[in-house]
This record gives sequence, structure tokens and C-alpha cells, in this order.
Amino acid sequence: MQFGAFVPQGWRLDLVSSPPGHGQYQAMRSCALLAEQLGYHSLWLYDHFHTVPEALPESCFEVWTATAALAEATSRIRLGQMCGCNIYRPPALLAKITANIDVMSNGRLEVGIGAGWYEHECVAYGYPFQKPSVRIGQLDETVQILKGMWTQDAFQFDGKHYKIGLGEVKNYRGERVLLQGAINHPKPLQKPHPPLWIAGSGEQLTLRTVARYADYSNFMGSLEIGRASCRERV
Repeated sequence: MQFGAFVPQGWRLDLVSSPPGHGQYQAMRSCALLAEQLGYHSLWLYDHFHTVPEALPESCFEVWTATAALAEATSRIRLGQMCGCNIYRPPALLAKITANIDVMSNGRLEVGIGAGWYEHECVAYGYPFQKPSVRIGQLDETVQILKGMWTQDAFQFDGKHYKIGLGEVKNYRGERVLLQGAINHPKPLQKPHPPLWIAGSGEQLTLRTVARYADYSNFMGSLEIGRASCRERV
């Protein structure tokens, strides 16, 4: 059995007792180093922008900049998100971020992602909050893009929600050229790619995406539903 721990990050007002600003990051860093020293297998961070249950003028550290910092601060413990919000970053950018952090952490990254659920935060930060079927469709395409950009030298994707590496554009010299795919280097160190956790428990849509693409499921609900959906894996 392996044990992980959440790092205080501010979302649940767990940094208010630390000196504001850099002192709060130091509290996060100290917690991460202590977990590593105690032999924990993994550290986990939330992907949120402001506090709950109320949005207050208190610190809440962004997940990927915090993960990169903790990757440098630690040396052994694995680093993950429980879970990343697909709404907040275009999938090609997320592929670049995650590949870079896997390299910087020397192959210690776990990538967690879900469709997104917190309308208050999404709208406050200027992101459209679509109906569930759209958000889950976007998630399904994102995980395909992540895997493609992690593993292929030039990746192309033409989906309902996202188009990657396709189209006619001007190059650096001002010439009209056809894109030959999106390039994502450095590649992750972990092969074939960092472990992919997909969050959600919707039987009709989300768990089908989990069954097709995930290495692990961040799952809440009946295990019988989960087993039935995993039979859909292709």
C-alpha cells in the first residue's frame, strides 16, 4: 500500500496562519520536504484559484507553478494533482507544461485531470462554463491530445472541440505553409508517458473516457458502476 499527502495550498484556508506571501510558500515547501522525509509516496495539489467555501482575499497557489517549485525542492517523492481542471488551460499548453515538469522532476510527475465542476471560479476567471456533456467531450479530446503530444514528434488532431497542428499559416519568414503538427519537446522522461489520472464518476460519459485512456481513476461512487464502465476499455 502506498500513501500520499496533500500539500497546504491555500484553497481550504490552510495557509492563513503562515506569514503572507513567501512565508506561505515556505510552509508548502516545508510540508513537502517533511512528507518526503517521512517516506510518503506522493504529494498532491488542488487546481483552484480562490478559496472555499467563500472566495476571500487570501492566498491560493496555482497548481502547476507550485508543482514545478516543489519538483525542484524535493528529490524522491512523486507529484500529482487531485485533480487538474481541463477548463483552465488549452490542451496543447497543458501537454507542454506537464512534459517540462516531468523532465524537471526527473520523471516524478503524476498527471490528474477532470472536466471541471466549479462554476463560480470558472466564470470569475473568465472561462466559459459549458453543460456537462460539452465539458466531458472536451476532457475526452484533451487526454487524447496529451498522449499524442507526449509521444509523437509532430502531432495533429482534428476534433469537435480542439484542432492541433493543422492549418495554413505564416512561418517565421512570413511564408505561407501548411502546419505539419504541433511539436512538444522535451518529451516526458517517463515512458510511454507520465501516469494519467482521470477524475469523475459519470457512468454514461466520464467513466468511458477513464476506461479508454486512464492509467488510474480518481473515482467516487459505486465500484460496481466503475467495473461495468471499465469493460468498455479499448
